[in-house]
Amino acid sequence: MSWLILLLAGLVEVAWSQSIKPTHNFTRPLPTLVCLILMAAAVWLLSQAMNTLPVGTAYAVFTGIGAAGAITLGIVLNDDPVSVGRMAALSLIVGGIVLARVTT
Repeated sequence: MSWLILLLAGLVEVAWSQSIKPTHNFTRPLPTLVCLILMAAAVWLLSQAMNTLPVGTAYAVFTGIGAAGAITLGIVLNDDPVSVGRMAALSLIVGGIVLARVTT
């Protein structure tokens, strides 16, 4: 169950990362509120997963999901550049997440 909560925490972190830009440097109240709620929810879910998972593993997987999701959504939604280097980095992040899961 902790791994499922951790996955959810990572997905909420991805949503949080995408919610930052619409705040316009935290000058727009509603987008800022959404951003802060997503941030708090992601950290709360992470803390729940850490009740039974090792802290280092949980945090590494959490940030890995967030990074991989942010890169992917940036490419799909924001026309961020696609390069061999970025795809290699994404592959290493995903590989690290899988390795952390398999060895825990």
